[in-house]
Amino acid sequence: MATPDPSPIHAPPGSRRPVLLLGRQAVAELLPLSACIEAVEAAFRLLGEARVPPPGTLGHPVPGGGFHVKVASIEGRRRYFAAKVNGNFPENPGRWGLPTIQGVVVLCDGETGVPLAILDSAEVTALRTGAATAVAARRLARPDSRVATIVGCGVQGRVQLRALRAVLPLTRVFAVDVDRTRARALVDEARDDAGFLAEATDDLAAAVSASDVCVTCTSSRRPVLRRAWVRPGTFVAAVGADAPDKQELEPALLAAGRLVVDVLEQCAAIGELAHALREGILTREEVAAELGQVVAGLRPGRESLDEIVVFDSTGTAIQDVAAAALAYERAVATGRGLVVDLGG
Repeated sequence: MATPDPSPIHAPPGSRRPVLLLGRQAVAELLPLSACIEAVEAAFRLLGEARVPPPGTLGHPVPGGGFHVKVASIEGRRRYFAAKVNGNFPENPGRWGLPTIQGVVVLCDGETGVPLAILDSAEVTALRTGAATAVAARRLARPDSRVATIVGCGVQGRVQLRALRAVLPLTRVFAVDVDRTRARALVDEARDDAGFLAEATDDLAAAVSASDVCVTCTSSRRPVLRRAWVRPGTFVAAVGADAPDKQELEPALLAAGRLVVDVLEQCAAIGELAHALREGILTREEVAAELGQVVAGLRPGRESLDEIVVFDSTGTAIQDVAAAALAYERAVATGRGLVVDLGG
């Protein structure tokens, strides 16, 4: 009896495919950060070259939090489409002992619409967000950057540090968090690498002033990073603002140098850019580039060693679909995941 091809990746477009369920642990094992960085970079290049449709978003606020839906498609080994549905409830950890963000990514065949996989979104989101910062840092940070400050030391802060270290020769990090235990946890994890210096501190101004790179990944509703603290040549990645009421940077910082956004329309609506536009500090025309345009070589990244460069990272579904497609293909190749027949 003939052995059927176990890989739904190569199945004919009209054939039936199983749906894989991939939990958080499976996603983490299938999606090493280095591979995720390369997949996200390739996706941004496609976006910058206008070879894929612009990603879409939908937000729905509810008491105590809200939901957002992000959708995008890419061309890879197949054409893929993904929709991520996330709930964001900041009081979850304290009130219920639950994560702030929970949800799923649904990955579909972009040619037929057939569902291929359902993935835990928390791990996908954490990894693809760190990957986008790494892609940006390759082009926007000074290549000799040695010192970083991480503001917000939860899961995302730890991923951000790993991502930066994958693309920059960092030798030291300052960890800042309103919860000192989380800052110490990041420091303990970073110190596992012999020779790497890590320090938890409450003096954000001093830390940033001594840093080449600063990443903010908090849920703040008001600026935590001031223009006066940021020295010439610094690369700043603002990761936390993914809703209209979130803000991490003093708007004057965006106008202090070069501003690169992940998606212009999205950042103008819910990112750090939205606050600068509202205050009249910047116009859309003054945004230097979208990250995809920089990756594709259509617009320059950093142009001088002493300019401040800000990356406004609101998180786009082009990252989600790239990460989900890679995790799915690796799951198929290695036989991972729970197979579910949605038609059964």
